[in-house]
Amino acid sequence: MDIYLKLTITGFGSMGRILCVPLSYFISTMLLFGTVSEVHALPKCLHVMSYHQGYEWNDGIEAGVESVLRGKCELKKFYMDSKRNTEIKFIQQKALQAKKLIESYKPDIVIASDDNASRYLVQVFYKNVELPFVFAGINWDAEAYGYPYKNATGMVEVAPVQTMLEIAQRNIGRVREIAFLSGDVLTEHKDYEQYARIYGRLGIDVRPIFVKDMRAWLDGFASFAKAQTADFIILGNNAGIRNWDNERALRQVNELGKILTMTTYKWMMPVTMLGVRKRASEQGEWAAEVALEILAGTDVKRIPITINRHWVLYQNKELLVKAGIDVDDVTRRKAIVKNWLHENN
Repeated sequence: MDIYLKLTITGFGSMGRILCVPLSYFISTMLLFGTVSEVHALPKCLHVMSYHQGYEWNDGIEAGVESVLRGKCELKKFYMDSKRNTEIKFIQQKALQAKKLIESYKPDIVIASDDNASRYLVQVFYKNVELPFVFAGINWDAEAYGYPYKNATGMVEVAPVQTMLEIAQRNIGRVREIAFLSGDVLTEHKDYEQYARIYGRLGIDVRPIFVKDMRAWLDGFASFAKAQTADFIILGNNAGIRNWDNERALRQVNELGKILTMTTYKWMMPVTMLGVRKRASEQGEWAAEVALEILAGTDVKRIPITINRHWVLYQNKELLVKAGIDVDDVTRRKAIVKNWLHENN
């Protein structure tokens, strides 16, 4: 005994025409003529981030990746949290967790952002394998992790070294010595080495001051008061500096800050006079676009490793006025001015 379906076909007057069709005939007809819609699954993408959600640089890359992959990829995320937890054993354990996720999730492609994802995950477990990787946010030099691989390409993160020097020269004249004050973490050491190498070729000495916590940062700045022979200060990243406090830092800067300070980090602007910022979203957008290109069939080896190219200029007018520094017209016109202490980063 068959079951009948009552179907209404439109186009035959206001009520339509009613037909009774056996269920078995209905199913066999759909299977025969392929009227059952086939669902095409989206490719699987995994984004392994070296740092944690809520860290502005990490969030910027993440947002860039999401903006490009939304609706085009099933995106899963993993945070290694290695900015707040700098112990090697912790980072290695996180890399193993990411490896297990790759094995269980089986992504079609992996985006690995910032240094530690490449250093502890990609280089150790996935060099020259079949699974394609796109890296982003590696500071200065991808060769440090053995790149390029046959299965990987990416975007290297470089600081606006020449731009910063040009701004300094326009405002303070000849530059002979620079102080570099930053957190005592891997990426900041890499930054210092590159500043020292590049500026050193121009006969400029770069003096490092690395600190682990807020007290040491304040002491470092106080000790720097004795070194006013430096022409300007580069303030590096406060991420990784335990117990960071913008207001305490600002009090120290207001007391001692008489020479030009510059940074490449937006969130350091409350305590810095001028900023030339890298756009984190540029890294994420590029990595995601390349991931889609690879998923579409482009050979990874045909996509060369590149560098970031976009900068945003900021100024902290209050600190400049207090230090008696009158910046040049070009910098003044281009720079974004805000009440940086109360800026929600």
